[in-house]
Amino acid sequence: MDLLHSRGVDLAVHLQTRYSRYEGLFGLASAMADLHTAFFGLFPIWFHLRRETGLRLIWVAVIGDWLNLVLKWVLSGERPYWWVHETRFYAAGEAPTLKQFPITCETGPGSPSGHAMGSAGVWYVMVTALLSVAAEKKCPPSSYKLLRGGLWALVALVELVVGMSRVYMAAHFPHQVVAGAITGILVAEVVSRQKWIYSASLNQYFFTTLFLTTFAVGFYLLLRALGVDLLWTLEKAQKWCVRPEWVHLDTTPFASLLRNMGTLFGLGLGLHSPLYAPAARKNATLAFKMGSITISVVLLQLLDGWTFSSDDHVTFYALSFCKSAFALLIPTTLVPWAIGTICKTKKGKKNV
Repeated sequence: MDLLHSRGVDLAVHLQTRYSRYEGLFGLASAMADLHTAFFGLFPIWFHLRRETGLRLIWVAVIGDWLNLVLKWVLSGERPYWWVHETRFYAAGEAPTLKQFPITCETGPGSPSGHAMGSAGVWYVMVTALLSVAAEKKCPPSSYKLLRGGLWALVALVELVVGMSRVYMAAHFPHQVVAGAITGILVAEVVSRQKWIYSASLNQYFFTTLFLTTFAVGFYLLLRALGVDLLWTLEKAQKWCVRPEWVHLDTTPFASLLRNMGTLFGLGLGLHSPLYAPAARKNATLAFKMGSITISVVLLQLLDGWTFSSDDHVTFYALSFCKSAFALLIPTTLVPWAIGTICKTKKGKKNV
């Protein structure tokens, strides 16, 4: 593994040296590959334009990130920015110098890459949805093949840039990125075959959220009982990150777990709220859909600006769960209900 890690560090140094002018692009790629983009940006769009795709997007993202957490605990992968300081591989020789950035100092284990895994799953959902639309519109075979080839080539390009960005930022080794991308696509394919997720009851959402949370916490406690310290990476992050303020609690495994569970539970609450009217959504006009998308995205960006202190970890995790749940209520229920109510009120005044 040391040899594999050393080759990864060499590639990171090469990217940081030869492609430093693309630092902005790599930073943007890492930011867009975060599941935060899917939850706060892509979901409202897909949910109102193609409901099933929006639901699949959330399920794939949540299940994929949950599996990513479990795999990270099992594999206990190193990260380049701390490995290069602690390894004995270089012996008496001088270890390579890696630059660090504000998004470098993630606190969880490194394998597989969550950004690569999440972006691969999300893009798989979007591309298969677009191909499904093309098939429904009876796109000519030649055009369909061209579209399919172009979209999958785009996915490959996106994953390449995301992978390069994670290596450039010294947050991951190349093999961790490749493993993440492959696992993300496999998760997306498996979850997409589960038809029940499109009509899941509130109880199913509740018990799925409870099961995933309980399993993760139970697995954590089991490993701790066996003498495995799952918080070893937090100590390394705090030790080797060049700036203490770059080490954020929201990058810890439990913060990720609670955000994802809040997202899934919030989706269930939104879909089964008394304010949710699936029949009305099905016959909604394009103007209604675009209005719902626009207002939802704006409100979600405002909600995203709500941050809270990480001094009390329990409070921080609880608020993360609640914030994520509320974020899904906005596009699924609250905004469409508000727009529908306003439209009915105006129509009633006109009739009077």
